[in-house]
Amino acid sequence: MTHSLPADAPATTAAADRAGANTAEPVTASRLRLLYLTLPVANVALYLLWFGVGSFLLPLQVARITGTNDTAALSTASTIGAVLATVGNPVFGQLSDRTRSRLGRRAPWILLCAFLGALALAAQAHAASIAMLGLSWGVVQFIMNGYQAALTATLPDRVPPAKYGTFSALVGLGIPLGTMAAALAIGGVPGGRFGLDGVIGGFGGRFAGENGYYLIALAIIAAAVVFVIVSPDRDARDLPHERFSFRTFLANFWVSPQKHPDFGWAFLSRLGVMLGYFIVLTYNMFLLAEHIKIPAQDLLPTVGFLMIVNALCTVIASVLAGPIADRVGRVKPFVLTSGIAAALALTLPMLWPTESGMLAYNIAGGLAFGVYMAVDMALITKVLPRGKDAGKDLGVINIANAGPQILAPSIAGWIVAAGGYEALFPIAALFSLVGALGVLRVRGVR
Repeated sequence: MTHSLPADAPATTAAADRAGANTAEPVTASRLRLLYLTLPVANVALYLLWFGVGSFLLPLQVARITGTNDTAALSTASTIGAVLATVGNPVFGQLSDRTRSRLGRRAPWILLCAFLGALALAAQAHAASIAMLGLSWGVVQFIMNGYQAALTATLPDRVPPAKYGTFSALVGLGIPLGTMAAALAIGGVPGGRFGLDGVIGGFGGRFAGENGYYLIALAIIAAAVVFVIVSPDRDARDLPHERFSFRTFLANFWVSPQKHPDFGWAFLSRLGVMLGYFIVLTYNMFLLAEHIKIPAQDLLPTVGFLMIVNALCTVIASVLAGPIADRVGRVKPFVLTSGIAAALALTLPMLWPTESGMLAYNIAGGLAFGVYMAVDMALITKVLPRGKDAGKDLGVINIANAGPQILAPSIAGWIVAAGGYEALFPIAALFSLVGALGVLRVRGVR
């Protein structure tokens, strides 16, 4: 991905500072090739968790506990611990920045958070009240944001700036592929939608409950172990040590938007686009049941089908947009276009409140989101304030990624309570549009 640099910054200095070229030795070509596979796989497991629980297991568990499609209970379960979960990214990011071990800076936290997250998921599977469900989900999110923070930091740690565009697209594929994995494993898809007999996946509802939590926990552990073994981090024991100061530790979470305006605007841009996307997506099941009136026996397969369609469109758009953006040498036009397209896509179910309207939205919205994901990480990595704090800075900016996924059910619950399901779409469109326009204020990236 080609980006413009400040006129007074030599390319080598800017690359070293922003990309975090402060490690002991350059990444070998063979290790970089392995990272093409292991990094997307580790991200797929993460988004299998976010979508498998957020879009399927959590609303199903709320319905079992309350006996109804209780939007207020779902909002409560999502809100409890959401603040704790959101701060997990920068906390663990800064901890990994300071870690000095034979396994490197990031690998210990990837492994630790994967195993602790799996245990927390097992506990959540047995939550018998909305309060316990919300608390356990908050713990899971907090821990797994640590996994995400350490994993995301491998991009500036190990990837040469010239490869940012390619790896941005690969990381972005984690969302649609994780969505597809969740839809196939938990929801299933009617085969007739694709000219086949029976139901594709779903496994007779075997994973639409406790077993779903166990399946996701095993996938997280397996992905973490494979990543650490196949794509090992570099020995970090020789990296400079900084004396620990709790005051400095807390102060480091603040990134001044005045000193680093591009970082601030990139944060706000991502926050808006992600909120617009997830406000509708995470409420899919209740929206389809209560607003579109999908029969109960068809609900899970319909949710699964729409998520598969959305994910396929995201993959197609991401794969096509990444190379085009590389050739064009610009990022901002793609972010702007995708945000505006996402806002327009959200008008489809407003005008056409049927299953067909939701299908049209998922096609158009998936294509728009795919274009965005193809270039988002490349833009973010280029605006990091300091390379040596890449984990912490990515953790801060990942709040704009993880935060909407965590808070979207709560925000959607408030919207539905105030204006009904039909109010979700214009408000989500507004978030997407504001986020897209925010990228225009990023000056250091073309």
